[in-house]
Amino acid sequence: MRDRSVPAVPAAVALNLDEYAGRLRDWHEEAVSGHPRDPITQRDEPASPPAEADRNHDGPPGTSEGPPGTPDGPRRVIAASWRRSLSAGIDPERLCSYPGYETDDIGDARRAHPIGPHLPMLASTLLRTVYSTGMIMTVADADGRVLWRDGSNQALALGESVGLCDGFVWAESAVGTNGIGTALAAGRPVHVYPAEHLVKALQEWSCSGSPISDPDTGEIVGCVNVSGTPDHLHPATVALVHAAARLTESHLALDHRERDARLLAQHEGRARASRAAGQSALLSATGRVLAGELPGAARAADLATAHAAGHPIDRIAIPRTGDTVLLRDGTIGVIEPFGNGYLVYPTQRVPATTLTLCFLGADHPTAHLDGVPVHLSQRHAEILALLALNPGGMTADQLSFQLYGDLGKPVTIRAEMHRLRDQLGAAVAGKPYRLTCEVSADFVEVQRLLAGNDPTALAQAYRGPLLPRSESPALRRTRDELEGQVRARLLQHGSADALWLYAQTQYGRDDPHVLERLTILLPPGDHRAAVAHIRLSAEDS
Repeated sequence: MRDRSVPAVPAAVALNLDEYAGRLRDWHEEAVSGHPRDPITQRDEPASPPAEADRNHDGPPGTSEGPPGTPDGPRRVIAASWRRSLSAGIDPERLCSYPGYETDDIGDARRAHPIGPHLPMLASTLLRTVYSTGMIMTVADADGRVLWRDGSNQALALGESVGLCDGFVWAESAVGTNGIGTALAAGRPVHVYPAEHLVKALQEWSCSGSPISDPDTGEIVGCVNVSGTPDHLHPATVALVHAAARLTESHLALDHRERDARLLAQHEGRARASRAAGQSALLSATGRVLAGELPGAARAADLATAHAAGHPIDRIAIPRTGDTVLLRDGTIGVIEPFGNGYLVYPTQRVPATTLTLCFLGADHPTAHLDGVPVHLSQRHAEILALLALNPGGMTADQLSFQLYGDLGKPVTIRAEMHRLRDQLGAAVAGKPYRLTCEVSADFVEVQRLLAGNDPTALAQAYRGPLLPRSESPALRRTRDELEGQVRARLLQHGSADALWLYAQTQYGRDDPHVLERLTILLPPGDHRAAVAHIRLSAEDS
């Protein structure tokens, strides 16, 4: 498997487009015939955020373009897409696009979708190019269902021949690698060359797609895509499509500001009248504080400034059912609908809750909520570890990427979080997902001790690697970092007692440098010195 730190192959050895297309056919057959253990689709992809992935592709910022490929294999974004598609059961010999909306339902879906009001702007940006080159413009929702399409009659007819129709699903799980599904899965602009399509029936097409995100929540709400034959669709089209997506997002941001302004105007003078006394706050539909103050929350003015600057902001999780919410300081708030938002009133303080996590050195991680054992699956333990390491909270997209890498799906995270919140109740909040209780985690304590100067306390706290069975890219990285830092600190500054404690851990037990150091530090008559000599002899034999 590839080292995650290996940079992209320099452009000097990149294949030209014709060579790349020829090699793709071989890689395609290799990937399909060898799945799931072939070297291409199982390649260990870099667990890097989109911005870093952009740099790795040597393309313009915000796109996945650059050298079309190298002798080592297809572009990373394509290899990852093939892997996801094959894992979803896609048959390269069969095109199985299917309708995701009933005919009677697509009209309602269009009217309800936030991109709908901005179609004229998208059309003015893209349709001149689309019509002049015989291409098709499509706009899909976050699940890859085509809501709108436009183009010449001839182009639309060609699209219908491969299922590029209103209401049909073009997610990777339905039709494999393509400009709509791959852009949605990767969360970034993508140009797909003909031979990069996994399904052979699509290998007469090229496409350029870019996801469109909600500026308020950061969640992907749809995708704009342009498809056509290779003669008509230039790879640089992805830059135009990406610009159209960003322009749409700027219009969506204006929509949010206008809704906020209307809600604030409606609230002015009325929020105070709804309750005689006490603190209250006005929330947007997504839980942003627009007016008022709440205990444990930032002031509305500060949140507005942070939101305008594009920084992540805290939200109050709107409950799916019921009318109460747990605020940051442990206060219970009563929430009630108000216009297109909510009013929330703090009521009573609840006792502080403590979540204790013991995740070091154990095949079966344990957790206790106020002293009561909580049964955790491996996946729930991984989620709690990430939330403890990121106290500011994480979105479903962030959790998905850090847990699964390119294979992650936010919908899977949402389902897991629903089950986890059933176990832990108000100790876990959403939007973003975060821990609202006091957290006592052994791995967080080790991080704290690494910043200090007490090797003995560090050795006592470090009982072994973090979640040793976890394959999460982010947790593997954290596990390796903790192990390396603890080992180095104790080898350099640890006493014999501290180093002996480390020698009882999974990796310290047979570490020759640790054992040699113990034979130097311990007196000859100490039984621990004898054990160290025996282990060293076993290593040499």
